[in-house]
Amino acid sequence: MAFNIDKFAETSARVNWSDLDMDEFLTNPLPEDSLRCLRYMCDVEYHTVCYMRDMLVTPSHQDQDVSTFMTMWNREEYWHGEALAEVLGMHGIVVDYDEIKAKRMKLGWSESLKPLKQSLLSNMVGVDFIATHMAWGAANEWSAVAAYRRMASLEKHPVLAVLLQRIAHQESRHVAFYATQARRRLEASRKAQRLTRFALRKFWAPVGSGVMDDREVGHVMRHLFGGGGGAHEIDRLDANIARLPGMAGLQIFRRATAPAREAPVRDTVPA
Repeated sequence: MAFNIDKFAETSARVNWSDLDMDEFLTNPLPEDSLRCLRYMCDVEYHTVCYMRDMLVTPSHQDQDVSTFMTMWNREEYWHGEALAEVLGMHGIVVDYDEIKAKRMKLGWSESLKPLKQSLLSNMVGVDFIATHMAWGAANEWSAVAAYRRMASLEKHPVLAVLLQRIAHQESRHVAFYATQARRRLEASRKAQRLTRFALRKFWAPVGSGVMDDREVGHVMRHLFGGGGGAHEIDRLDANIARLPGMAGLQIFRRATAPAREAPVRDTVPA
């Protein structure tokens, strides 16, 4: 079924939590391990503006449907960050956008030059880059949906579970766009298939890698995707990628998350 971009734009809205009893977190607070995961998720959602910035210097921004989607997507992801920041705030953990912006600035020249490097590479590839962008986005969003649903299932908090399911529902619409676009573009071009397979196999990493502290990436992977249940989710995510044209046999999630999921738990919350 084709993705209706006009309907998506018309129905895009801030995730709602006004009807939820947030005071429940005062009497039934979340454990430290879950709060670390939520802080990671919150930071990643607030970092979405970086991905939007990078997209604006690639051939993707010239496609009307992609450009429309990315505008709505950027807003929804920011609102997800706001919702998670509200939960963290109920636990005395203050997160604001200026703090996240400062963290990005500390990354220095490597972060500042990323749009230039991406612009040069993507424009050398041409329109086939969009297929890679869409498949990469699908991988990120599939993992986001899985992470939110895993957290809701593991924690079973009456308020958190509802909020995370609402966020996951919006993320599922993002998956639908990315996956639909990726399939169509990959089916149309063997060159796009080769480029996308190479990019995913060599460079894909869990969302937040390279921006977040490695200890926090490892903690989230272990907490959400450790054990038998987590391994099953990883296999399911890889199966989603493998069903895209030209991607059969790829195991990008297993490859990228195995070191963190299988490592002994020795880390602590960074000061």
